[in-house]
Amino acid sequence: MRKVYTKITQIAGDVITVEADDVGYSEIAEITTRRGASLAQVIRLDGKRVSLQVFAGSRGVSTGDRVRFLGHPMRVASGANLLGRIFNGSGMPLDKGPALSDNVIDIGGPPVNPAKRIVPNKMIRTGIPMIDVFNSLVVSQKLPIFSIAGEPYNELLARIAIQAEVDIIILGGMGLKYDDYLFFRDTLEEHGSLSRSVFFIHTAADPTVECLLVPDISLAVAEQFALAGKTVLTLLTDMTNFADSLKEISITMEQVPSNRGYPGDLYSQLAARYEKAVDFDTAGSITILATTTMPGDDVTHPVPDNTGYITEGQFYLKNGVIEPFGSLSRLKQQVNGKTRDDHRTIMDTMIQLFANYREALEKQAMGFQMSAWDKKLLAYGRIFERDIMSLEVNIPLEKALDRGWEIMAECFTPEETGIKKSMIEKHWPRNTD
Repeated sequence: MRKVYTKITQIAGDVITVEADDVGYSEIAEITTRRGASLAQVIRLDGKRVSLQVFAGSRGVSTGDRVRFLGHPMRVASGANLLGRIFNGSGMPLDKGPALSDNVIDIGGPPVNPAKRIVPNKMIRTGIPMIDVFNSLVVSQKLPIFSIAGEPYNELLARIAIQAEVDIIILGGMGLKYDDYLFFRDTLEEHGSLSRSVFFIHTAADPTVECLLVPDISLAVAEQFALAGKTVLTLLTDMTNFADSLKEISITMEQVPSNRGYPGDLYSQLAARYEKAVDFDTAGSITILATTTMPGDDVTHPVPDNTGYITEGQFYLKNGVIEPFGSLSRLKQQVNGKTRDDHRTIMDTMIQLFANYREALEKQAMGFQMSAWDKKLLAYGRIFERDIMSLEVNIPLEKALDRGWEIMAECFTPEETGIKKSMIEKHWPRNTD
């Protein structure tokens, strides 16, 4: 039987402080007030002074209330019963379904031992040419989507959730507007993907501590599915809201701030979540795609800046499209040589021609005389933006590669592309009229 403490020494915002012995970091406590019981999580230990973040907020908590530590961190149910269900940031149902208590697991565990990982070598197809062709998503990869507010990053995540060739989708929403939550739910349900998905949703109106729990709960559940042999794609949006919640709590705790007020351990906090991406040598895998919004489109902001040191590239969403020159998948070479023999040729050549198109646009904007080659580049760039870059384009990888050959054949002669003769003879469209 765990000891009950009745001496709350301080209440600051949603953080309470109690004097207690034999308590662990991230341990869960039950606070009994006149209104009933609520849960809190240990967020700081200073000798016998234990600080807890109250999930439902500290309103109604008084200094004489009872605090009982439960002896374990936050726990969540796992297993196939979660599929098709929607929960809040503390694992309670949002979909009017029953609460689950089977196969309960701790959240926030350590990353997987590297000895149990294998080198990433499998591609996740998404049906989005700017990903599949130019920056392939690889099983067990961790990639952020760098964006600014107002860009369709949630629409992009929803489309990936619908089309990605994976077994399970875990969606962790942090600080979502209620409309965004409904959009995810309705979109996946409409396309028949909700039955293979699990949602953990924190809205902007929910307690801050639940925002911090969402990545840990999402990844703990993902890990259990992966250990059962499933290919799991975890979608997190928005990690900047997660970092802002860290900052809010650190300010409440009167910690010495770092860059722009964020806590000094921001890098470690982000890395502890991203490093859960894994491909087990004898089981399934976890792949992480996480939105990171950049205030003022500033990539040097602490959140995207720290994220870039952890992850294996990024997708850069700008002006409603995945920007080819801001995006990078550092693991794409692991898979795009195994898809089709012309994959790398299409990837390299089309991006080089698109770079030339951007230069031609600058010449045109500055009033320079346009050569015949410049005019070809302008025609090519417009078709590329319409048929490849647009997020409305939805075609499999092979059709995207075929369309790449067709676009180049519409605009250039084979010699102008710089592609080697053997590849031209094998793949160049025979009828280009």
